Amino acid sequence: MLSVNKILDYEKKYSDLRYICGIDEAGRGPLAGPVCCAAVIMPKGHYIEGVDDSKKLTETKREQLYEIIIKTAVAYNIVMIDHATIDKINILNATRLGMEKAAKGLKILPDIILVDAVGGLDLPCPSESIIKGDELSYNIAAASILAKVARDRYMRQMDKIYPYYDFKNCKGYATPNHLTALKKWGSCPIHRLSFLTHLEVADNKT
Repeated sequence: MLSVNKILDYEKKYSDLRYICGIDEAGRGPLAGPVCCAAVIMPKGHYIEGVDDSKKLTETKREQLYEIIIKTAVAYNIVMIDHATIDKINILNATRLGMEKAAKGLKILPDIILVDAVGGLDLPCPSESIIKGDELSYNIAAASILAKVARDRYMRQMDKIYPYYDFKNCKGYATPNHLTALKKWGSCPIHRLSFLTHLEVADNKT
């Protein structure tokens, strides 16, 4: 049983339903890379110890839980919306698009979809948007871990292609090392240009 009962608040609210889906995202704020959205349906009444808001967990713990979640889930789907789409339609709409694709790509239709703090979605079944949902819903917390780990893995791969920006550590966020690299080297092909307009960025491209 989970040690933090608050994470089950919405699972208790919808305890009469069989398939509860949680949706969350990772990567709305970075200067580079995609926004990653995950949808997951965890088995009713089966709880993995340690599942919590991904931001509260260490990278090692997230990686461990990711592997357990994907093996345990009734269904899950992970979608990345790339930097170019973010620049074209803005980050909020890109996040909505990713969440919609994640939900619609599930192999099982949920009875209810719980979404972390994003409304106005076109979803295939009833839904509820929950502020701080990753702290109040086990399924949203599980989705937050899937989204965070999948995106972090992607950014570590991008670090091998674009090593100047320290993507393996900063994951695209505006850290001092990342900002220094932008001043020296300019942007690379996975930067969100719409996020760089107020920053000092060299003209030369990597």
